[in-house]
Amino acid sequence: MKLAKSLSRLGTESAFKILAEAKNLEKKGKEIIHLGLGQPDFKTPKHVVDSTIKALKDGHHGYVLPNGIIECRQAVSRKIESLYNAKIDPERIIIMPGGKPTMFYAISLFGEPGSEIIYPDPGFPIYESMINYTGAKAVPLNLLEKKDFTLDVDKILSLINEKTRLIIINNPSNPMGSVTDKKVIDKLAEGLKKFPQVAILSDEIYDRLILDDKKMPTFFNYPELYSRLIVLNGWSKTYSMTGWRLGWSVWPEKFVDSVIRFCVNNHSCVNAAIQFGGITALDGPEDSLKIMVEKFIARRDLIHKGLNNLKGVECSKPLGAFYAFPNVKGTGMNGSEFAKKCLHEAGVAIVPGTAFGKFATDHVRFSFAASRENIKKALIKIEEMLS
Repeated sequence: MKLAKSLSRLGTESAFKILAEAKNLEKKGKEIIHLGLGQPDFKTPKHVVDSTIKALKDGHHGYVLPNGIIECRQAVSRKIESLYNAKIDPERIIIMPGGKPTMFYAISLFGEPGSEIIYPDPGFPIYESMINYTGAKAVPLNLLEKKDFTLDVDKILSLINEKTRLIIINNPSNPMGSVTDKKVIDKLAEGLKKFPQVAILSDEIYDRLILDDKKMPTFFNYPELYSRLIVLNGWSKTYSMTGWRLGWSVWPEKFVDSVIRFCVNNHSCVNAAIQFGGITALDGPEDSLKIMVEKFIARRDLIHKGLNNLKGVECSKPLGAFYAFPNVKGTGMNGSEFAKKCLHEAGVAIVPGTAFGKFATDHVRFSFAASRENIKKALIKIEEMLS
């Protein structure tokens, strides 16, 4: 059988490969500390689970609108207004089965041979994978360690030409845990006024996980960009609901019908009952989020100090999400060699920097969405490995 050539351009997410390799080692009796996957190690809040169970018992078992039930879209609209003082029509909101469909659909809207899409490197690997799959040219925005991996506005604007269709921004960032300040985003928004033909995909999935006392620099601050702004967000990180596969996105009105057609052709609609759980999460108490952020701050401080105490390892301070992205060049190994040695010798699963782009050969990603006990144990094992 002859397969489509486009499949050869489709990448993957290496964190899942490493998870599979780690699980295989565990089956053979090796103890593994998992600091690879980016998912909170907290349970979904009980009131959210109870609400979903009630929805099932109440008979919410069937198909619903492909863009999501109106009650859920209204809840998202309320949340955006309460957090960012931005009024978003629920008709511009589409409920998704996670965050990746928003990436898939946004990139598919603009990506084709002859077009260009700018994406962050290091960055979430699905950006580049999907751009390549559409046949568009993937143009990397090299985020520099010396600038704490924050956005360089002048560099972004210099990459735009007549072929540029879309710019992808991720703030707070995965894999670096960096947060670009609002004043920088202000400058970028102002600069983008010169390029009205370019759309923006702002991936804000970590917007509630800022670990220092600063406001989230959301693109909702710029109504003048709404006609070409796509915002990706969801429940996975904020409410520890990764396995629920529930996300939301905001689209310019002129794109909504096209995106709904993607939904109809791909996933039909999002599970009805979990949308009611999503409403409860958005409208309900956020005590669990506050506790989670406090614990992430403590874990961040622990792993940041611990990594910098390792011989040959240097790590900037993560300000958002739950990732540390140290440079391991001083150990005499590149990121891939370091990650492999950590897994097979120290029993610590982490992800090499090259999983997030070609500019991160000397880095690795640690997820500190794990207990303090496991983080301490992992640091000790890696120190022993290095010495």
